[in-house]
Amino acid sequence: MSRAPMWRAIVALGVIAASLFFALTQSARLGLDLRGGTQIVLETRDSPVVKANAESTQRALEVLRQRVDALGVSEPSLYRSGQQRIFVELPGVQDPREAAEVIGRTAQLTVHPVQGATDQQDENKGKPARDGSRTLADPDQKEAFLKLGPTVLTGEGVSDAEAVLDQQKMSGWMVSLTFRGQAGKDWARVTGAAACAPQGSPERRVAIVLDGKVLSAPGVNADVACKVGISGGSTQITGGFDREEARDLAALVKGGALPVPVEVVEQRTVGPTLGADAIAASTQAAIIGLALTGLFIIVVYRLLGALATIALALYGLISYAVLVALGATLTLPGLAGFVLAIGMAVDANVLVFERAREEYLGVRALKSASAHLDKPLSIGFSKAWSAVVDSNVTTLLAAGLLFFFATGPVKGFGITLSIGVLVSMISALVITRVLADFAIRRRYVRGRPGLTGITSTGRVRAWLARRKPRLVHHRRRRLGVSALLIVVAVAGIGLRGLEFGVEFTGGRLVEYSTSRPVDVDAARTAVTDAGFPRAVVQESGDGNISVRTGELSNDQQHTITTALAKEGGEVTVERDELIGPSLGDELRRHALIALGIAVATQLIYLSVRFRWTFAVAAVSAMVHDVLLVVGLFAWLGRPVDSVFLAALLTVIGYSVNDTVVVFDRVREARRRDPAADLETTANKAVIQTLPRTVNTGMGALFILAALAVLGGDSLADFSVALIAGVVIGMASTVFTAVPIAVQLEGSRPAPPARPKRSENSGARSPLERRGRSRDSGAVV
Repeated sequence: MSRAPMWRAIVALGVIAASLFFALTQSARLGLDLRGGTQIVLETRDSPVVKANAESTQRALEVLRQRVDALGVSEPSLYRSGQQRIFVELPGVQDPREAAEVIGRTAQLTVHPVQGATDQQDENKGKPARDGSRTLADPDQKEAFLKLGPTVLTGEGVSDAEAVLDQQKMSGWMVSLTFRGQAGKDWARVTGAAACAPQGSPERRVAIVLDGKVLSAPGVNADVACKVGISGGSTQITGGFDREEARDLAALVKGGALPVPVEVVEQRTVGPTLGADAIAASTQAAIIGLALTGLFIIVVYRLLGALATIALALYGLISYAVLVALGATLTLPGLAGFVLAIGMAVDANVLVFERAREEYLGVRALKSASAHLDKPLSIGFSKAWSAVVDSNVTTLLAAGLLFFFATGPVKGFGITLSIGVLVSMISALVITRVLADFAIRRRYVRGRPGLTGITSTGRVRAWLARRKPRLVHHRRRRLGVSALLIVVAVAGIGLRGLEFGVEFTGGRLVEYSTSRPVDVDAARTAVTDAGFPRAVVQESGDGNISVRTGELSNDQQHTITTALAKEGGEVTVERDELIGPSLGDELRRHALIALGIAVATQLIYLSVRFRWTFAVAAVSAMVHDVLLVVGLFAWLGRPVDSVFLAALLTVIGYSVNDTVVVFDRVREARRRDPAADLETTANKAVIQTLPRTVNTGMGALFILAALAVLGGDSLADFSVALIAGVVIGMASTVFTAVPIAVQLEGSRPAPPARPKRSENSGARSPLERRGRSRDSGAVV
């Protein structure tokens, strides 16, 4: 074995061993859409005295962290995003009403002496107080509206607050407070002054006020000495609290005041069964899709196809190991990206095998063709390298845009797709090559070259050889058909409009499951009778009911749940998405920016790698594909949301990927013969790469079909968009991108290369040396 194959084998074994280590020792971090729970996105606002910036938002985050910890949520996650956003993830929390109320309140805690009572409520003093005392207050004290004195203590003086069981009553809960430093002395002073008032009078109370509302007004017990008060730096607030009320109050007191107000701009809740079903469905889709794809390439490429299938299985292992090693969060769209990347990983293997077939067919006339098995395969790997890199870079550009511009679960799709693309190159160019090099060196295989799969012409190539089609001929006619399809798509967008999801419009979408089947008309009537006549009520997957409205509070959502329960029995919230109008505008703007940047970056990259004429042709075909997919969704009335945006950016990557493979062949042919007719050269390049286009497309379609059938409603639209994009992209490369490139080259031909020096000189001009050393020369 030569040194290069040995090093490749060592690298492959090292990567596989490291992947096994990470896969067996670490588990994936699941997003809330897979394990169930609630995500709340808060945005800080300017207060009269503090500006909402990164510093104040970070201080607010620390306060919220203490509140969430006090709520007792298992493994919560809080982090700041940008200058004013705070993400709060609460696994297992299915009813967000309580959590949103507790963590989002400003919580300005103050302590006041009570100076008397009035029969009229003073709007500045709050609501009626709750009876309570340090030990036991006068139970006959009637409720009264209290007159509060000046602030003597703030929440900053409380070092700890804890909900504890009232040991005297044994039937209620109380909040135990511990003060820090001077705050303990202030508490003793205010309770000492209150102890001097007569028993039963309002002045014997001390009011604890939160956000301008009296939470508790404990009366000082008779055993507290006048002007001495409650010392020791601690006290208890009682008042017949239940466990939840005591815990919430303790959380607010312990967390203290938020430095700036916060507003809920996004809220998502996913039921645990929905996440479990999504994992099971995606796993089944991955297994079935991989099995079908593996079976297909084994039929087409035989032994090499079987080795590529093994490499694909190892690709899955390596991708998962990278995911857990980086600590990335696996979301539902991320799972789809993980499964989809399996289909895209086939592309590099197919590119190599098709190039190897061409090289082998070129030496078939030799007497001992089997002796040349290793050479065509080696040439196939080396010649496919440029196309593999270019096609994967275009997909990475789209995935990178998802990472920077998407939010929530869709960001996970960008991460897993990026990981998948990078790992697929290792899988195809290193692992597959190690396995293939080892196999073709066996004597048994050398004696049976047909076993490898690269000695046969293949059905697609044989059909093309018989028919000799002129696929690039009649350019204007083909471009006219493309223009007509665009007109139909734009007409659908204009006439039918786009059904934007709540991410782009703002509002709330709640999906309910019921224990008894509920007719959608009955559900619509129940929601209307509950006071929401403008809500859009539809039947969702598996007999669920979805309700979409504009602004809807958590209490109003609970009202709809109660109304549906009268019709369907036990009601479970499977999915709940709330997007504020400001965030909806922002997400729409980001979507347009992402699409614009996607077009610009692809154009710039392709202009560097090829001539500008070919870059314009590829981008034009990409825009053509995007418009057709969007138009299809407009005519079908399917939702356009962040998941659709992920599909659209993937279509962009795939469309350019397919076009780049053809243009790479054109560039290679024109370097060999710059004077050849471009239309003939382009037609030959299309015919040479068409087997790869068909085989790669079939591999991707197997995966996408499995996702569409098994992925449920959440992934069905995603899969449909990608299936349409793959099919349209395969056609547009031949009938849109290549004709445009030939047309532009005819009107804007490349400048002629300088003539070579005399052969006797033995030297090349600087331009020739520069043209041979770079991938992008003067011609393509």
